Amino acid sequence: MQKILIQLDTDSNPSVFDRVVAIDAGADQLFSYGSIAPDHVTELVHGAIFTRGPADLKNTAIFIGGSSAAAGEALLKKVTGTFFGPLRVSVMMDSNGCNTTAAAAVALARRHHSLQGVQATVLGGTGPVGLRAAELLACEGAIVQLVSRSKERAEAACSEIRQRLPDAQLHSVGASADFNSVCAESEVVIAAGAAGICFLPEAALAALPGLRVAIDLNAVPPVGLADIGVSDKAQIRGETTCFGALGVGGLKMKVHRRAVAELFAANDVIMDTMAIYQLAREIADAVS
Repeated sequence: MQKILIQLDTDSNPSVFDRVVAIDAGADQLFSYGSIAPDHVTELVHGAIFTRGPADLKNTAIFIGGSSAAAGEALLKKVTGTFFGPLRVSVMMDSNGCNTTAAAAVALARRHHSLQGVQATVLGGTGPVGLRAAELLACEGAIVQLVSRSKERAEAACSEIRQRLPDAQLHSVGASADFNSVCAESEVVIAAGAAGICFLPEAALAALPGLRVAIDLNAVPPVGLADIGVSDKAQIRGETTCFGALGVGGLKMKVHRRAVAELFAANDVIMDTMAIYQLAREIADAVS
C-alpha cells in the first residue's frame, strides 16, 4: 500500500521545500493543499480517515506547514480534534521550519555543553524559531533570557511557554541595541532574529568570557552574530563552539526527513515541538 502524505499549507502556494523533503523522506504520493484555514480541516481529515481501514491508516499522514507558526498550531489543534476512536492518522507540524530548526539548534547546543542550570539567551525570542528554542532550552533545565525589542512581547512569549512548562526558568528582556550587555553572563546564545538583523557585531563574542556555545540561525547577510560564518559547524573560537545557519541546517534536514518517515510507523504519531526535539537529540547524539 502506498504511503500518502497530505500537505496542509496555510499559504496560498504550498511550500516546495516541504514537498521535496516529503518525497525524499519516503512518501509515495503527496497531496498538497494551499490557503488552508481551520474551517477547511474537517472535510480534508474525513477524506483521510474514511478511505482506508484502521489497520491501513498508518499509510496516510498529514503535514502542516506554511509561513505562520501560529496558523499552523491552529490547524494542528483542529486536525487532532477531528479524529475519533481508531480513525486517526499521524500528523506533523513544522510551519516555516520552526520546530525542526529550533530542535536542531538546541540539540547541537546540548551536545557540546550541558544545559542544566546554564545561563542561556535567545535573541529574537518571540519569533517562531526563537520561541521554540527558548522552550526547549528551558525544558533542558537552562535559565533562559528571552529577548525581544519589545518587553511586552517578550513577557507574552514567556507566559506562553510557562503554560506548557510551569517550572521553566524564564526571564523576559526588552532590548533594542545593547545586546552585548544582555549576553554578558550567558554560556549559550542562540540568535533567531529576522533576516537582516545583526545583534552582536564583530569581536563581540571574544568579549563574552563565559560563552561556550553560540548559534546563529540567520543565513541572510548581515548575519545575527557577526563573528559566525553561515557555514560554521562546531567551529571553535576561543572558548566558544560556533554554529552558523548552514552548520545547523545539516541536522535540521536529517530531523525533518526522519520526522516525516516516522509518521508512517503508526497512525497515531503526533510530531509536535517536543516529539521533533526528541528525534533531534537522538540524531545529534548518534553523530561521532
